[in-house]
Amino acid sequence: MLKIKEYARPESLAQAYEWNQKKSSCVIGGMLWLKMSHKNVGMAIDLSGLGLDRIREDGENFRVGAMVTLRELELHQGLDRYTEGALGAALRGIVGVQFRNLATAGGSVFGRFGFSDVLTVLLAMDTYVKLYRAGEIPLGDFLTRKRDRDILEEVRIRKQPGFHMVYQAHRNSRTDFPVLNGAVSLEETGGKLVFGARPLAAMALPMEESLRQKILEGTLTEAEAAAYMNAAAEQVPVGSNMRGSREYRSHLARVLGRRGLMELQKLASAGKGGAEL
Repeated sequence: MLKIKEYARPESLAQAYEWNQKKSSCVIGGMLWLKMSHKNVGMAIDLSGLGLDRIREDGENFRVGAMVTLRELELHQGLDRYTEGALGAALRGIVGVQFRNLATAGGSVFGRFGFSDVLTVLLAMDTYVKLYRAGEIPLGDFLTRKRDRDILEEVRIRKQPGFHMVYQAHRNSRTDFPVLNGAVSLEETGGKLVFGARPLAAMALPMEESLRQKILEGTLTEAEAAAYMNAAAEQVPVGSNMRGSREYRSHLARVLGRRGLMELQKLASAGKGGAEL
């Protein structure tokens, strides 16, 4: 059972950071996972009054405040266009609309959950997190960073020319946690293959330049995609849990990766929207 002794709404991020330095304090978002924990919280710090609930877009970035809900992220037209529908495909698999109306982007990212669809799709983009004390750091570095008591202000997605992305997930049932999820992305200067729900947090592999060129030229065959993923999947550490074995997840990485690469080639050739496979 979660027990909260004191509820507080800071007037600034500086005040929130100061309060959060106590080990008994806890920053709260949508509280959808926190409420199921068994802990005593001395001070629950609510950031909802600090203007972190907006998505801002300019010519170079999308800036997603920590208190933006997953539903708002899912429905944002600019992000939907930029990701060719892949971001919405990733978020629609998360429980239900009522859940996504409460769950926050900040909570999903800062929690670094191993099952996260959010981290997987964000890691496939050029994504940074803005922390109050540490400043701006790449999302990939944040995921391996030692946990501390800093506060996440926003997630920043840098727009890249020629960007395309495909998101995929395999679930045992529609609203269950994914057995494995993944995203493949392409831009003018490179590409990524990202796998999450391993059941560890998401990890990204750089795409080989020869593969990127084949995709851009539209010459990648199913056999070549399968051979590439047979080798790439060996670099993806996976584990076993109640939803699937290590061997099954390794097999899924090969299958979903191959499908993703072929779909990415269609997007790069035609410029049409992507979808969850």
